[in-house]
Amino acid sequence: MKAKRKVLALVWLGCLTLGTVGLLLGVATPRAGDSGVRADTAAEAAQAAVRPLVYTLVIDGPIGVVTDERIEKAIGLCQENGAELLVILLDTPGGFSTATRSINKRLLNSPVPVCVFVYPPGARAGSAGVFITYAAHIAAMAPSTNIGAAHPVFGQKEDVDSVMTEKVTNDAVAQIRATAHKRGRNAEWAEKAVRESVSITGEEALELNVIDLIAEDLDDLLAQIDGREVELPEGNRRLNLKDARVENIEITFMQRLRRLITDPSVVFILFSLGGLGIVIELYNPGAIFPGVVGAICLILAFYGFQTLPINYAGVALILLAILLFIAEIKVISHGLLTVGGIISLMLGGMLLIDDIDPAVQVSRTVLFTVGGFLLVVLLLVMWLVAKVHLRRPFVGSEGLVGKKAEVRTPDMVYVEGALWQAESDEPLQPGDRVEIVAVDGLTLRVRKLNT
Repeated sequence: MKAKRKVLALVWLGCLTLGTVGLLLGVATPRAGDSGVRADTAAEAAQAAVRPLVYTLVIDGPIGVVTDERIEKAIGLCQENGAELLVILLDTPGGFSTATRSINKRLLNSPVPVCVFVYPPGARAGSAGVFITYAAHIAAMAPSTNIGAAHPVFGQKEDVDSVMTEKVTNDAVAQIRATAHKRGRNAEWAEKAVRESVSITGEEALELNVIDLIAEDLDDLLAQIDGREVELPEGNRRLNLKDARVENIEITFMQRLRRLITDPSVVFILFSLGGLGIVIELYNPGAIFPGVVGAICLILAFYGFQTLPINYAGVALILLAILLFIAEIKVISHGLLTVGGIISLMLGGMLLIDDIDPAVQVSRTVLFTVGGFLLVVLLLVMWLVAKVHLRRPFVGSEGLVGKKAEVRTPDMVYVEGALWQAESDEPLQPGDRVEIVAVDGLTLRVRKLNT
């Protein structure tokens, strides 16, 4: 009961600490739209209110559920504050197809003008980035950027059924062609980007009517699109961006945390560490810390599973790996179960994400690193457990076996500061030296030593 109360207290304390830290950091994080600068006078405040408002949103890295959430909230914030334009600064290798479809729907139906700007120089709009760029009201790129390579590539790079490949490709082509016709952009090149995985520079994209303009930076972009007319669901609107004030929508602490937890490689690591913690707790019951940490990691991993397109065959293989690690405790397999568990774990990681974009698969580096780490840790734990089991007891009655004793009477010996009842196959005389060979209750089995 004491141990259970101790575990519950640790879990409660950990949850309380995490909740407090999250609350403090969430409060401390600037809200989207807070410029951090307040007008010192009423005149300055009035002047700022007259100037058109432009929000910027930086999207870098793979496109996922958090990206979709950020864009949704950014559009809502722009509508709430009467912003003239939302500029998405994009740099992505690709992302999840489900999140990309959701973002496209938001951009196509946005009540606020949205400009996707592939920026800074060296950035790219790859795969999912092509769809997002095409869906924006205004598409722009910085010099030395590129766009394209939107062909669906299956994550494991294996031969996939040709019918399924054709269905996925045709669906992506239909989606991007419909978006291109809606925005008046080059539908033929968009189809090539999907079917043939072509990629072009910003200058080529401008010539081919893939984008609307090339801008050096944000100021140049706003200057070029000032006065441009865009089509919104409720009608056309002419942009007024002269002397606009620009505010960046910062990513919040909770969004950063969710983006980290929903990263496929991080989910795999959390699931693996959670299983390892439970296994170590079973190897050494009462350690408490590995079990608590393992349980927390598993809960976070399951949250990540909820937000990702998970292939449950991969989850089953990882669970099988954990079961094989646990079975190693009870079954003498000379490490075969552990090796099988490592193989099952790595195969599960490869199949974990059910999405065709390699940019959102579990990193191969993470797979091999986690697999090697778990192998070393489990071998170390098994060695320590075996060492403890093979160690001769040194306390209690079992610890007397092998020790020397002195005969005080024919049926009593003196050892470790106490007299014990003893019996032997040979007659014993006071003063003889004997060795304890076994313990039977409160009687010692001894044999006489040659002197």
